[in-house]
Amino acid sequence: MKPAVRLVEVGPRDGLQNEKAIIATADKIELIDRLSATGLQSIEATSFVSPKWVPQLADAAEVFTGIARKPGVHYPVLVPNEQGYDRARAAGVEEIAVFTAASEAFNRKNINASIAESLARFAPVMQRAKADGVKVRGYVSTVLGCPYQGEVAVADVVRVARELHAMGCYEISLGDTIGVGTPGKARAMLKSVAAEVPMAALAVHFHDTYGQALANILACLEEGVAVVDSAVSGVGGCPYAKGASGNVASEDVVYMLHGLGIRTGIDLDRLADTGRWLSALLGRETGSKVAKALTPA
Repeated sequence: MKPAVRLVEVGPRDGLQNEKAIIATADKIELIDRLSATGLQSIEATSFVSPKWVPQLADAAEVFTGIARKPGVHYPVLVPNEQGYDRARAAGVEEIAVFTAASEAFNRKNINASIAESLARFAPVMQRAKADGVKVRGYVSTVLGCPYQGEVAVADVVRVARELHAMGCYEISLGDTIGVGTPGKARAMLKSVAAEVPMAALAVHFHDTYGQALANILACLEEGVAVVDSAVSGVGGCPYAKGASGNVASEDVVYMLHGLGIRTGIDLDRLADTGRWLSALLGRETGSKVAKALTPA
């Protein structure tokens, strides 16, 4: 395993986007500023998608321009197309992410396009980003299962990851977005992708629907991955997947990594405090076991 691991905190975007009650812009800004103070190096701030499709993130520009960007911390945002790219750049964004799936069925249900069509939409965004010196991260969802088609062929995951890397994505996040994966399957999937895309360009993204996320992450760490996506207090979930819980909690991942002697640069107590603050804001208990254990008596 690598001596250091970088966490990509996806709570402000992937975590909050499915919340039904609209969260105040000021609270989103405070969340990101609190996360910036924990030692995280990458915080996905928001998504410049159509407000019609994701009303929760309609304030993307206000959030991004309102945060106190800390030197050395990256604040990527998700963009679906050129219009989203234009809005992101106008707000001062310097790193973006694009999103597709390894499942044809999921892509058609989620973004009303085939995998090939979704990649074609990204092509002009990738070209402009390259010309502007903007880094691009790629997401591949449903890498271990799809709510519509069930099993997803590993060959499809490899093909999509390879194409995103060839298009210019510096990093590809492999997402078990419905949380059905187990360690053996996660390890096999990662090994297959790493045979075509350098391990240094890969990240893993696990949801915890079946309680397997930490075990899956550990299996992938043992294969050499060094970037892990997670969400503070375990917020998030897939609205299209029955019973899909949130992302793996950042606090739980950090506790495990520190226990393995792996450096993250993250202050766990501060992170847990932030998770408890967010959970109180959302009106529910934190989804992090570690944050519960660290709660002052």
